[in-house]
Amino acid sequence: MRSQEAAELSGKMRGPVIDRDSLDYDEARKLYNGMIDKKPLMIARCSDVADVIEAVAFGREHKLLIAIRGGGHNGPGLASCDDGLVIDLSQMKGVRIDPEAATVRVGPGCTQGDVDHATHAFGLAVPAGIVSTTGIAGLTLGGGTGYLTRQYGLTIDNLLEADVVLADGSFVTASKSEWPDLFWALRGGGGNFGVVTSFLFKAHPVSMVFGGPIFWDQKDAAAVMRRYRDVLPKAPERLGCFFGLKTMPSADPFPREHWGKRICALISCYNGPQEDGEEAMKPFLEGVPPPLVNWMSMMPFPTLQSLFDPLMPTGMQWYWKGDFVNELTDEAIDAHLQQAADTPSMLSLMHLYPIDGAVHRVGRDETAWNTRDARWSMVIAGIDPNPQQAGPITRWTKSYWQAVHPHNKDGGYVNFMMDDEGDARLRATYGGNFERLLALKTKYDPDNLFRVNQNIRPAH
Repeated sequence: MRSQEAAELSGKMRGPVIDRDSLDYDEARKLYNGMIDKKPLMIARCSDVADVIEAVAFGREHKLLIAIRGGGHNGPGLASCDDGLVIDLSQMKGVRIDPEAATVRVGPGCTQGDVDHATHAFGLAVPAGIVSTTGIAGLTLGGGTGYLTRQYGLTIDNLLEADVVLADGSFVTASKSEWPDLFWALRGGGGNFGVVTSFLFKAHPVSMVFGGPIFWDQKDAAAVMRRYRDVLPKAPERLGCFFGLKTMPSADPFPREHWGKRICALISCYNGPQEDGEEAMKPFLEGVPPPLVNWMSMMPFPTLQSLFDPLMPTGMQWYWKGDFVNELTDEAIDAHLQQAADTPSMLSLMHLYPIDGAVHRVGRDETAWNTRDARWSMVIAGIDPNPQQAGPITRWTKSYWQAVHPHNKDGGYVNFMMDDEGDARLRATYGGNFERLLALKTKYDPDNLFRVNQNIRPAH
């Protein structure tokens, strides 16, 4: 017997409304992070913009807690809520390419893989993340970093316009020329300002790339990490290269003699021919011990984007924390290696993603994303398939972060934050842009209808 509220909303929508009595309720409420178990009253699975407008109005009028779900990849589970309404955009997945203008119109339910598949046929790509299952909406609204960041900037630096359903139910298209203050806030301010129902991106020439991982034994990590620190600022911007402290997976195709070994990695993407890519990588390999494995080769860009998907299926236990990093001192490197020596599970890791190059050519007040001077965005992620490991991976992540945070900036990437970071941390992340964001939140969402997010609000 479905609830009266679900029946009422269902009568206003084309897409299905799933409630606690629906047979597919448990499947529909599942989240990417298996550590998070939330039980919403209803899930409104929108089929179009009209459905979104109806769902927002219904949630507002019935005073329901509202969560917005795009790709559903959010670490702290902010794509859902307990005892409220989930506005699920996962079925709104269209991608339309304009090859002459090199623009891409993307629906809010699309994953990174959906966008990469569509653009690759035209020899194009949108700068975004590094995992194909990531939802493009949440990634974009938080900023968006990946292999193409050094050459083409953050995802938000390539956003041309966004269609938005606001808290009052009105529909607007925000760009530099229309609703420019809203457009400014959307570029890094997260889901605080409305429900984005369409993104228009600038795309860039990307087709075959020279990419893949290089692995070393972790005993060589100090030398590799220092070399990476010293070489990266001088590397061509066509090269995106991130550093990782990890464990060799005990599975094919990884070499059996190294299964379970603690390693460090450079995982790279050179947007160009192999000979130029090899030349760009040479300085990283000079003066360091020979690697265990070098799997860099020419491949289609979407192949690189999905390379590690099999290791990260939906439903794993996740706990992550991040920071922005200006410099990697020798003392910071020592702190990293001390913590990485105690990794609690095979999949737990630390990654340093470069956010220099093109990112630094955008002013800190041009978008809500404030940290235009950092060199890296760091994430520490405790990951394991076993729910009994939730405690150990959480404790390790927090301990690791506490050990290295004194070497980093106060703020971090909002897409690498859990829901226990606190208001001071968010203010540090947005820096001088926070007060402007707060004023725009008051303007566009005065009742804080959209608060299941890294919430911008007055100190309290």
